[in-house]
Amino acid sequence: MSLVQVLFYAMGFIAVASALYVASTKNLVRGIFMFFVTLFALAGLYVLALADFVAVTQVVIYVGGILVLILFAFMLSGKETLNTLGEQKDKLINSGKIPGLLLAVLFFAVMVAMILKMDADNLGWIKHAVAVDNVIKPTDNGLNNIGINLMTTYLLPFEAISILLMMALIGAAHIARKEPEA
Repeated sequence: MSLVQVLFYAMGFIAVASALYVASTKNLVRGIFMFFVTLFALAGLYVLALADFVAVTQVVIYVGGILVLILFAFMLSGKETLNTLGEQKDKLINSGKIPGLLLAVLFFAVMVAMILKMDADNLGWIKHAVAVDNVIKPTDNGLNNIGINLMTTYLLPFEAISILLMMALIGAAHIARKEPEA
């Protein structure tokens, strides 16, 4: 096993383990800091995939911007809001979580079906690009081909990060919002 494979498995394990911890923890502060670890591990995976620009963007925008926004929302939220978040039911699945769980299962089923049906090597536009020698080689300069790389090779991570960004903004807005006083 090469060093690159060891680093890939280590970064992958760190990313998945810390993401699972973030999703399962009741302590918001620990969850936010483990989210830092998750995003740094993803940046490490991007470096291993030779996507230097995406890795730097991951660190600057998501770690430097979004998580700071979440931390500010956490610090600005009232003590009552944090107490109500901490008093949530301990059940893993309850009636309030069923719509979100169904949506997640449906999204996962669509992704799996699409991956199983897709035959990336036999797509027409890829065959045409190979025929006219309009392909990007790993030795090419990545900065000149950022748009092409983001919309072909790294489309799934790019979309996953955009969904993660949307979830982070919604979560930060929800945590920072003030409840009307009765």
